[in-house]
Parts: sequence; C-alpha cells; structure tokens
Amino acid sequence: MELLPEVWREDYWLPPGVTWRDMEQLAGSERPLPEDLLIALPLALGFVALRYVFERFVAPPIGRCLGVKNRLQVSAAPFPKLESFYTQRSRQPTQSEIVSLMSLCGKTQRQIETWFRLRRNQDRPCLTKKFGEAAWRFFFYLTAFTGGLACLMDRPWFWDCRECWRGYPVQPMESAHYWYYMLELGFYGSLLLRISVDVKRKDFKEQVIHHLATIFLLSFSYCANYIRIGTLVMLLHDSSDILLESAKMFNYGSGWRKTCDTLFVVFAVVFLVTRLAIFPSKIIYTTMVLSMETFEPFTGYYFFNILLMVLQALHIFWAGLILRMVYKFLKGKLEKDERSDEESEVDEEQDDKGGEENEDQGGEDYSWEKSKDTLNSKLSMLTNSCVLNNLTNHRASVADRMRKAQ
Repeated sequence: MELLPEVWREDYWLPPGVTWRDMEQLAGSERPLPEDLLIALPLALGFVALRYVFERFVAPPIGRCLGVKNRLQVSAAPFPKLESFYTQRSRQPTQSEIVSLMSLCGKTQRQIETWFRLRRNQDRPCLTKKFGEAAWRFFFYLTAFTGGLACLMDRPWFWDCRECWRGYPVQPMESAHYWYYMLELGFYGSLLLRISVDVKRKDFKEQVIHHLATIFLLSFSYCANYIRIGTLVMLLHDSSDILLESAKMFNYGSGWRKTCDTLFVVFAVVFLVTRLAIFPSKIIYTTMVLSMETFEPFTGYYFFNILLMVLQALHIFWAGLILRMVYKFLKGKLEKDERSDEESEVDEEQDDKGGEENEDQGGEDYSWEKSKDTLNSKLSMLTNSCVLNNLTNHRASVADRMRKAQ
C-alpha cells in the first residue's frame, strides 16, 4: 500500500482503524475499485449515441401523437452590419448602442429593435427539440427509478437507514447496485458532454454545478463504498425528475393543458417532500449523525457531506422557483414558458413577458411598416375616389341647373 499515490491515503477514504487490506476481505466482484469508474466514459458516449437515435426516430412520433408542432417564425431580414454586431458584440444592444446602429444603418429605432428580437427568436430552440430532450430524460429517469426500486425494495437499508452503516466499510457490493451506479454516472456524464448543444435554461449554471456535484458524489461514494446510501440518494432524485420531464412533454403538446397542470402540481408536491423533507431528514441525517454510531469522522466523511449540502442548496434554489410558479399557477397567471423549462432569453426584454407564444408572433411588428404603407395607399385611393365622386356630383348638379335655366 506504500506505493499508492498520496490521493489514496487510507485516512482520506476509510474510517480510522480501517485499512485497504481490510477491504481485501471482500471478493473481487464485491469490492468497489477506483478503476471500475473508467467504464463510465464509454457508457457516457453510448448514452450520447443512444440519445441521438432516440431523439431522431423515437421522440418525433411520440411528439406528433401529443400534438407537438413548431410555431411559424418570421426570419430577420439579412443585414450584414446588424448581424456582425449581433454575433460579435451583443444579442441585446443598449439604448446608446441602438442610437449608434441607427446612424450606421440608416434605420429607425423600432426597426433596429424589431430586427434584434426576430434574430434572437431564430436562435431559440424549436418545440420538437425541447420535446426530444424532455422525452429522453423521462425515458431514462423512468427506467432508472424502476430498476433502482426493484433492486432496493427487499434490502434492509431501504427501510432502515441505520443498515447503511452496519459493517461499514467492509460491505459486499451487489452486481445490480454496481450497474445502477455506473449507468447513473454514465448518464450524468453524457449530460455534461451535451451541455453545449442542449437547450440553455435560466438555471444553466445551477445545472452545471448539479451535474458536477452528482458526478463527484457518485465517484467518491463508490470508491469509499458509500454505495448503500448512494443508491438511496439516486432513487430519491429520480422519483421527482420523472414527473418534471413528463409535465414538460405535455406542456409542449397541444390540447393537454389540464394533464400538464396536474402533473406539474404533483411534481411540485413530490419535489418539495423528497428534496426539502426526506432528503435532509433521512439522507443527510443518516450520513452526518447515524454514521457516527459506527465510525469516527474522517476526511471522506466531511467531503461526502459537503457534496450533499451542495445538492441541498440547489434543492432550496429550485424549490424557490417552483413555489413561485405554484403561486402564479394558483393565481391563474402561469404561462407555458414559466415552468421549469424556461429559457434564459425569455426575460431579455419587456416585450417578451408574454412568453414564446407572443414572441413567435413578432412578424406582426416586423411587417408594421409595410402594413402602414399599405394602409396609407388604401386611404389615398379612398380619398381620391371620394374627391372624384364629389366632382362628378357637382358637375351633374351644375348641368341640371343650366337645363332648368334654359
């Protein structure tokens, strides 16, 4: 063991008095080894490939059944100077920048603002893309939760959290729990690999932190043989994620508002109960307090609990967003794009408060000038017609008077 790198020191990973030699009492297939984590990378790549196939061939037919349709968007007219500003400087110019662009391009303020709004709309993901992402995550979370529940229902630590620490750390690892870990680790790895091309939402930074914390948590808990408590953490998180993704799927469809609202309410209740009640009172209490009945604190104990507290902080952040949406829902003001799938661009400007539906109607503003010209033309034609009619009537009356005079 002296040849092990400094990072694998026993006091980092194991309780006081326990050595790596003690862990060798377990059979090779029952003992978690750090090199086992290497399989997560090919699994992540496999998930990326499987997701591509799913979103291309499986999600579209499901979306059509739910009435998912891309809204018609009006493209911004090609304008090199504005396009250069959009791509190189800012997608939302300030008032002073708009004034500079007006003099540079010879356009009015309204035309500049309209062009940028339409250009931003072009970059927004279509509903079919967002539906594909939600359907893929729903499929995985449902499969993972069902499989996890099946392999944990008859385990003693599922019903009594103290069993998580009985005999720790010399606890045999079952094959089902090994694959449960590796599949979850590979899935979150695939989310990080795809994060640059996925739909960016308001909580983008929090999602990145969540994925990283989850990967570190899974990796560390596997190496330190925190597998029993780790399986409970994964199962708890997957339970509410299923409802969230299913609510998104119906939200993107048409004619499913009541179903979507029902799923959203159920999701909000399950999320608040599991993340703000069960997670701190059962999971964190078990790792911070009940574990002390078996061993004294060590470096891994503190690191593991810090990661759990990071997750709990994210839970509180998302709970605030959910409670705000519940409040709007009860007030009858909750729109489609105000759920947890909000894109970060929705609040870019005051005109976008109505959500994506209103923004997709931006073509009306874009064609305002043409409509005004058409209206003026019609008014001019009408005015000319009235003048001609008046002249004709005047001439007819003069002719009648002359005939009477004769």
